[in-house]
Amino acid sequence: MRFDGTAIADLKPGNVVNGIYILRKKELKETSGKKLYADLVFLDKMGEVNGKMWEVSEVFYQSLELNKLYYVNAKVDNWKELLQLNINKMRLADPEDQKEIGSFVPSAPLDPQEMLDEVFAYANKIHHPEIKALVLKLLKDKSEKLLYWPAARSLHHSVRSGLLYHLVRMARTAEMLKRVYSGLDSDLLYAGVLLHDISKIGELEADELGFSEYSKEGQLLGHLVMGVKEIEIAGRQLGISDEVILLLEHLVASHHYEPEYGSPKKPLFLEAELLHYIDLIDARVYDYEEALKNTDRGDFSEPVWSLEKRKLYKVNL
Repeated sequence: MRFDGTAIADLKPGNVVNGIYILRKKELKETSGKKLYADLVFLDKMGEVNGKMWEVSEVFYQSLELNKLYYVNAKVDNWKELLQLNINKMRLADPEDQKEIGSFVPSAPLDPQEMLDEVFAYANKIHHPEIKALVLKLLKDKSEKLLYWPAARSLHHSVRSGLLYHLVRMARTAEMLKRVYSGLDSDLLYAGVLLHDISKIGELEADELGFSEYSKEGQLLGHLVMGVKEIEIAGRQLGISDEVILLLEHLVASHHYEPEYGSPKKPLFLEAELLHYIDLIDARVYDYEEALKNTDRGDFSEPVWSLEKRKLYKVNL
């Protein structure tokens, strides 16, 4: 096969493509005639697509390795208004191409190391010595994983380095709000931004490609409870005052705002209130960006689950 490297975002119904994609999911199924076929999901940096390979053997199916690059020859079909690859043949990509797998993974659009440096720059803008010490400790403890950790398994920022991207954009928004509302305690606001989701590292188990699953602790407790615990433990280790620990714990515990979203308390001081809305703004902006990036101007997106299944309009101006 000669591979043209067609990106998933460029697939068109009726085309025959020779692409290179990551095999993300697989399932062995039977047709109504009792013949085996492989139901597959492929992805690259710009999106994902379902694929079907018909009349496969169980031996071939078992040989397929998830999270590896594959060369894929397929016809692009339109099935129930969704694109689907009707696969003629596929094979594991060569070792040299496998080394480049990181460039095929959906990732944050900014350089991870530059984002990490910016996060630490915001932490160092904190003046209160105890708040600063506690924030820096928790960031340093998780700095290596921050470089590639997603912010979610699905929904907003569920890409490689997505957690860093979320923190950076929120910190920039917090900085702008400080210019408008001079009475804000920027130390508390920056601390809340940088710590509110820090226990996503732990709630999720992720690999260096940014693929993740929920951990046992994540399923039983969630990142809000886990975050409160981590602040308590780190605060006691550093000898931080009870008041500072309590304020930072409240920022984390209240940032989802409603009990049905995991917060036992609504925000009870201004910086906690604003943290919730900064978080919500960045999540909403991300959802709009993702839904509309492959939508033509003047058209509507597919229904967006996280936005009450709204079909979003891409303004044509």
